[in-house]
Amino acid sequence: MRLIWLVVLAACAAAQTTQEKLEVPPPPFSDGIFPCTNCHAGMKPDRTRRTLVAMHDNIVLKHDAEHRWCLDCHDPDNRDTLHLASGEPVPFEESYRLCGQCHGEKLRDWKAGVHGRRTGNWNGAKKYLLCATCHNPHEPRFKAIAPKPAPKPPSRPGQSTGEKATHGN
Repeated sequence: MRLIWLVVLAACAAAQTTQEKLEVPPPPFSDGIFPCTNCHAGMKPDRTRRTLVAMHDNIVLKHDAEHRWCLDCHDPDNRDTLHLASGEPVPFEESYRLCGQCHGEKLRDWKAGVHGRRTGNWNGAKKYLLCATCHNPHEPRFKAIAPKPAPKPPSRPGQSTGEKATHGN
């Protein structure tokens, strides 16, 4: 009995540590900037928090900027990957694992199909959009959208403009 219990516990622990591979589209990279090692190969990582210039001057970090810096997510030794807080490398195709470290409830909802977009079968294969497909990872909050005017009620040919259409007309 004790052996069975140990086997069950070991199986549960293995299931929790194994990351399930999810089908996602390619990450939405800006044209001409990936692979990052094209420019960063041989460059010593600069961990100094600063305003970026040159190639990355369009990036303004508004994602917990008081506590975060580029190399908290981007791997300093292999710029073609990200990394978890533990240091484990994560490919850009699995960036949801990185986001989920701080946004666990969103990751849970995303996997369940409640947050973000998921297509596929309820009981079969599913395709997910990455967090970065909808959210800019450097500035994830959506910008405000100006409201559009209310829709005009439908009218029938020959009906005057001020007259409202009803089911009886």
